Amino acid sequence: QVHLVESGGGLVQPGGSLRLSCVASANGFSIRDMGWSRQAPGKERELVATITTGGHTTYADSVKGRFSITRDNARNEVYLQMNSLKPEDTAVYYCNAEAWSDSILTQGGDYWGRGTQVTVSA
Repeated sequence: QVHLVESGGGLVQPGGSLRLSCVASANGFSIRDMGWSRQAPGKERELVATITTGGHTTYADSVKGRFSITRDNARNEVYLQMNSLKPEDTAVYYCNAEAWSDSILTQGGDYWGRGTQVTVSA
């Protein structure tokens, strides 16, 4: 089974910084690509950043230059460093991981955490 738990959310002033963390528990599974998405009230979920096992990253245009995604493969952890935060960054942030069974070829797919709230307000 695969479980992901996010942490690090909270209230921060505009221009401030916050670092989100996510640890994946994947007994019997191998974690591949990981990423972060967010969903603001009344809006669709938006992909924020992704990172492969090899460290290749992608970012949404809205966060390029401000956010940075990193990972620790040995710990199955992924992080999102958020700088120069804006009120429009306010959302619930979700961790995502692609995981596949070590023993059953077709078992696996995408998994999500329950999210952590980030509020940017003065």
